Amino acid sequence: MTSTHAFWLAGRQATGEDAFDVTSPWDGRLVGSVSIPTDAQVEEAVAAAYAVEAEFAATPAHVRAAALDHVSKRLVERTEEIAQLISAENGKPIKWARGEVGRAVSVFRFAAEEARRFNGGEAQRLDTDAGGTGRLALTRRFPRGTVLGIAPFNFPLNLCAHKVAPAIAVGTPIILKPAPATPLSGLILGELLAETDLPAGSWSVLPVANDKMPALVQDERLPVISFTGSETVGYAIMDSVPRKHCTLELGGNGAAVVLADWASDEDLDWAATRIATFSNYQAGQSCISVQRVIADASVYDRLVPKIVAAVEAQVTGDPNDAATDVGPLVNEDAAKRVEAWVDEAVKAGATLLTGGKREGASYAPTVLADVPADTTISCEEVFGPVLTVRRVEGEAEAFAAVNDSKYGLQAGVFTHDLQTAFRAHRALEVGGVVVGDVPSYRADQMPYGGVKQSGVGREGVRFAMDDYTYERVMVLTGLAL
Repeated sequence: MTSTHAFWLAGRQATGEDAFDVTSPWDGRLVGSVSIPTDAQVEEAVAAAYAVEAEFAATPAHVRAAALDHVSKRLVERTEEIAQLISAENGKPIKWARGEVGRAVSVFRFAAEEARRFNGGEAQRLDTDAGGTGRLALTRRFPRGTVLGIAPFNFPLNLCAHKVAPAIAVGTPIILKPAPATPLSGLILGELLAETDLPAGSWSVLPVANDKMPALVQDERLPVISFTGSETVGYAIMDSVPRKHCTLELGGNGAAVVLADWASDEDLDWAATRIATFSNYQAGQSCISVQRVIADASVYDRLVPKIVAAVEAQVTGDPNDAATDVGPLVNEDAAKRVEAWVDEAVKAGATLLTGGKREGASYAPTVLADVPADTTISCEEVFGPVLTVRRVEGEAEAFAAVNDSKYGLQAGVFTHDLQTAFRAHRALEVGGVVVGDVPSYRADQMPYGGVKQSGVGREGVRFAMDDYTYERVMVLTGLAL
């Protein structure tokens, strides 16, 4: 696991002139050394992708589906090995790493299924007016062009899968850039793709440094950009290439709303357990982790002690231990930032109910109450194991509190009332509303994305496939309809 890893250039392994080390955020050990592509090699990958666009788009569906099925099956076969790698480079507890591999298995399987039924076309009679007599419109979807997929560190395998699998499914080349902190999981996908019969040039995995990205972003041969990461970087990319097609999956400030009808002991125990788990899984480094709890005054005093107890029950420590719930953040700087934001909130008047301590890259699961609205932790995405709790009076105030954020990714609403659920769906300014659970639920086949500063476009295999393609209509004339 500590050898130098080649990258994947136009479907084949290659090495550059330099390399960088990947270290464990848990104990600092060397996980692996990764070769860095030279500028000439990056150019070769882009040129190869551009050259193969027409050939790849014409590849039979069964070829693309077979490749996707192969990757899915190989991920199953190598689950434990890959989970250990994710845990080592990311610091993610092994149980969550195994879950991530399982999700990537599903992403490639879903993509194989979609590839087989994609682009059947939609026929539309045009003889609804006299001028359209004998005419039929057939609408199909075609690739926009090569995708530049930029993946983050927090789900280093599955979020690479969400870039790569839909591209292969529609027959468009992809240049994948994994996160510098966690490139090894993306390179594993390269190993599996190399075992398939996909055209040379249709995919590359390039662990280039972040400062090399502007040139790739600006390259006219890469008309589609799929980026998952920070709000600042995402919108800087979009602003720099306003004529490109960009999908941005950015930050969140996930809220879990607990309404007055969610009031039995069983209800509150369930809510507290789910909130505690999903404010701290991945050490809080998920865009849809629970950051805010907004509870009706009628249940607040019973709910909050249950949340604190459930948070304190989270097992922290070595990510290699199967019992560990919460591991380190991606690096010590990330933990120091979380520490600074919590300290700021406490100094401004927030009440620390539990946690609030840092040790290296690890930060203790933390709950804050009475947090002033103008503190950083109220306004921004903490991306750490920190939860705030707030008391509100009634549904309207609760929904207004959810919307009082520049972010709008997902929200969870704990209610038993169907009418309330539909009101939440209508009122909440988010990309997804999860009823009866936390906002952290994501099925990899459903549309996933946000509004406001949480991004543009949607992931989820079929929805990403739509995003990578455009509609082209063909009108047939002189038909006996």
